[in-house]
Amino acid sequence: MMTTRFVALGDSITAGFGDPMPDGSWRGWAALLAEALGPPGSVEFHNLAVSGALTGTVVRDQLPRALELRPTVAAVLVGVNDTLRASFDVAALSAAVIETVAALHRVGALVLTARLPEPGRMLGLPAGLARPLARRIDVVNAVFDHAAQRFGTVHFDAASHPETYRSSMWSVDRLHPSERGHRLLAGSYADLLAARGHPVYARPDPKPGNPPPTRRQQLAWLAVKGTRWVRDRCTDLVPQLLWMATVESWHRLGGRARRLDERLTRELASALAATDQADAAIGRTRSRTTVPPSAAATPAPRSPRPHPPAPLPDGQNTA
Repeated sequence: MMTTRFVALGDSITAGFGDPMPDGSWRGWAALLAEALGPPGSVEFHNLAVSGALTGTVVRDQLPRALELRPTVAAVLVGVNDTLRASFDVAALSAAVIETVAALHRVGALVLTARLPEPGRMLGLPAGLARPLARRIDVVNAVFDHAAQRFGTVHFDAASHPETYRSSMWSVDRLHPSERGHRLLAGSYADLLAARGHPVYARPDPKPGNPPPTRRQQLAWLAVKGTRWVRDRCTDLVPQLLWMATVESWHRLGGRARRLDERLTRELASALAATDQADAAIGRTRSRTTVPPSAAATPAPRSPRPHPPAPLPDGQNTA
């Protein structure tokens, strides 16, 4: 029986936040999908995702370990945290995403990617705050669209799925899927894999298998974990959001809001062109340094063994 080696990279969504198990651990969509890819014992699952991961930390910290594992299937879902940081950088994000997906593709993995929903819409932010975040998530999605087209990934459009923004799909913090939301992700990928001809053992059940957290448990989570998240973001995200909202309002009042979109569009086009050139250069280097299989398999011809010298006539000596 062939073993499927599934490696998941990403942030807290792929780490399983929002899908608690009775023992207090997190499960999540990737673990649910791993169970669906084959009968027990036939799927080797490694979840490398870490809460708070950015695209840059994925390529730096998670990708090297993923390549060591030689996955047959790999998931790369990341980018929301990038949009929530003052350090949002289109060129760096593009380079990190393309490098991660390209490297996994080169080792033979079928890569799973996604278009991500708008954080502002999930959080219910006013338009002045939601629009700058939407502009950023549009950039993240455009980069992953580009990677999907270039490397033939299994690409799930979570941003446009009709079930995505239903309140039952999200946990109390409105940033992580609930168990039902994780099951939506796992089931959608199972369907896409089956459509690509990849074997799927059993589609994940869309209905939750665990009782939902009580109101007291949700409030306790917010008090313990949510307070820390708010504290961290008050020193990073909140000032940046207020600044972005001010810039947005200034441009709109002056009838120049379109310039913000145009600037990001130019930055995105430049970043994607640069990453494509860098990846093509890596491919050319690999093709020059890799020995073709036919050459490696065919032994070099052996030199013929020299014949012994003919005997000299009697009475003659060599010089």
